[in-house]
Amino acid sequence: MRRLAPLAVVVALGLGGCGDSDSSSEQTSPASEPSSTESSSASSVSPTWTPAPLETAGVSFDEKLHDELMAMFRRDQAGQKGGIDNEGPDARIARLKQIVAEHGWPTFDLVGKDGGDAAWIIAQHADLDPDFQAAALELLTEAAEAGQASWGNVAYLSDRVAVAKGDPQTYGTQIGCVKGKAKLATPLTEPDQVDRLRAKAGLDPLDDYLAELDEICAREQQRGS
Repeated sequence: MRRLAPLAVVVALGLGGCGDSDSSSEQTSPASEPSSTESSSASSVSPTWTPAPLETAGVSFDEKLHDELMAMFRRDQAGQKGGIDNEGPDARIARLKQIVAEHGWPTFDLVGKDGGDAAWIIAQHADLDPDFQAAALELLTEAAEAGQASWGNVAYLSDRVAVAKGDPQTYGTQIGCVKGKAKLATPLTEPDQVDRLRAKAGLDPLDDYLAELDEICAREQQRGS
């Protein structure tokens, strides 16, 4: 099977100024937690920077950090949509590394759910720094296990890291367009279990997801014709 580049799906967090949820939004509000054997994290990642330990007790909401992450998210989305992004992904990655070195992974308690989603999307789009993506996956998974991050975000980043290496994906989140139809960027690790795994991460069934992205692929084909 020919490897496909993942479809660039713009994320809408449903926040004022960030756009409302639409047909291209990724699901980031999982309902339940996968078992430890189903959590997909990179193994033995040794980043060149040192993350601070995850803090889950006595953490106060940091409004300034929340607002900074949301501003970074808005610039990321502007770039994803072909708009102006004077910052660029490299600068966002470097800043997120600084944040993680100081605070650990940005948790719900520290920056709110929207701030945590913003940190995730910066890592999700850090394709030019696969070592950081893999390290971020470990940190994000640890936070999700503590109830401080979204399992849906873990699913998307897990698949992103796998596809970047040409490996099969677990949740089927990484999609490419072929002749106006959505196709998996790499095969599934467990095709017969994918909907169960997606449900545990709070994601819709794969067929529903593909049907939604079929519409995006069809529109892209029409624009290119």
